[in-house]
Amino acid sequence: MKAAVVVFPGSNCDRDVMVALEASTGRAPAMVWHDETALPACDLIVLPGGFAHGDYLRAGAMAARSPVMADVVKRAGAGVHVLAICNGFQVATEAGLLPGALMRNAGLRFVCRWVSLRVEEAGSSFTAGYEAGQVVRMPVAHHEGNYCADEETLARLEGEGLVAFRYVGEDGAADGEANPNGSAADIAGILNSTRTVLGLMPHPERAAEPALGGADGRPMFDRLVEALS
Repeated sequence: MKAAVVVFPGSNCDRDVMVALEASTGRAPAMVWHDETALPACDLIVLPGGFAHGDYLRAGAMAARSPVMADVVKRAGAGVHVLAICNGFQVATEAGLLPGALMRNAGLRFVCRWVSLRVEEAGSSFTAGYEAGQVVRMPVAHHEGNYCADEETLARLEGEGLVAFRYVGEDGAADGEANPNGSAADIAGILNSTRTVLGLMPHPERAAEPALGGADGRPMFDRLVEALS
């Protein structure tokens, strides 16, 4: 599997995801600066976490209009898989790759901690390494992670099985108490209609080996290698 990581001014998880991808693929991904107009041949594009352009104007809004994003959108439309993590999720919604928007956390504070997630949809290349209903742990670190969408969009995401991950307690219950940001329906990650784009606020690359505090993110990268190689 060939992967490319888009790097924006203010990205700070690009190297983290590079390390995670190299561990799973055996090769370093291409690191593509936002000013490039074309991506190299690849099977997976990663929009990493961070604070692209300092989150000025609106988180992800400026990055979504970077020169390289036109090719990202084009490749995604042709079926190339896109993994959008944290700030990358914000960029993906701003670029129209995923519906909805990421708003300020309900508590209006930056949240940085480990959270429990329930795998809601295991039928995608991103999530097939898990079982539906499985509870995993990954860290979050964001100020704008409150996923919002209109009722029709939320109903469609639920009805079509496009909610990939949901914030839950350690017992797997989604009662709102474990939701770190006020996200609608405790949503932590969603898929597009073809299940080729995944956006999520938690960081699988920061949970890809035990030395980081947990390895529940590793199956995502390993399964992508199996599916896309």
